[in-house]
Amino acid sequence: PDGTRRLGLNPVANGGLGLRDLDLPALEQHAVEVTTPGAQQTESTRVLGGYLRDVLRLNGSARNFRIVGPDETASNRLGAVFEATSRAWLGAVDAADTALAPDGRVMEILSETTCQGWLEGYLLTGRHGLFSCYEAFIHIVDSMFNQHAKWLDASSAVAWRRPIASLNILLTSHVWRQDHNGFSHQDPGFLDVVVNKKAEVVRVYLAPDANSLLTVTEMCLRSRHRVNVIVAGKQPQPQWLPLDEARTHCEAGVGIFGFASNDEDGEPDVVMACAGDVPTLETLAAVDLLRR
Repeated sequence: PDGTRRLGLNPVANGGLGLRDLDLPALEQHAVEVTTPGAQQTESTRVLGGYLRDVLRLNGSARNFRIVGPDETASNRLGAVFEATSRAWLGAVDAADTALAPDGRVMEILSETTCQGWLEGYLLTGRHGLFSCYEAFIHIVDSMFNQHAKWLDASSAVAWRRPIASLNILLTSHVWRQDHNGFSHQDPGFLDVVVNKKAEVVRVYLAPDANSLLTVTEMCLRSRHRVNVIVAGKQPQPQWLPLDEARTHCEAGVGIFGFASNDEDGEPDVVMACAGDVPTLETLAAVDLLRR
């Protein structure tokens, strides 16, 4: 017990004491110009890759930001980050190898549990990070997420423990766009695990386009003591919102796309669909709540 108490009082184990805000680039430098909603196709996470590259550049001297994940950084269209850093690598480097260095800020290994553990430990020492993963495989860390969320909730009631940077998880290669491996990569159920936690601890962001993705990523990197889960497609997709509208929409959390709506400030048409006895009862309850 004595040793446990001393470890808990070690300032190194109380990362919030030394936590410094990230220096973040202006979103305007990376925003996609949208003149007509849906008229152009862009890989949203590729746009985010340029933003994260600049996050790494701006915070290079502070060395307080890392990206972790399975060997999917380039696959998730975040390859621009390798213009600012390399993959962390302590082994031999062959002539055919690229973006490998001992001081690399991207940590890749084909083990989601290791990646989650790396980032949790990094955050607990007062630094920042992002975990990028395919949506179908993030389930491997379900129990680790549960424990971290539980710790965030419990530690928020401990006066001497300072808030740490949020655990930010980016899920790509998602269920709705599996262009070449649709049978093996279809599982959006991680969100079910996340949303049964307290709202004070978790946030889920379903970014519909690049500017929304930039906006919510900035919000997540500035947030504290939460688990933020962002789901965003890596395949080419229509771009809907200019940056200013994306900011308004994301800050509100929910909104109406004017270009796709004809309710003209009247009563909106809402269709509630269900199948089965229990879902029917739940849907009827939801309809009653909406009416009231």
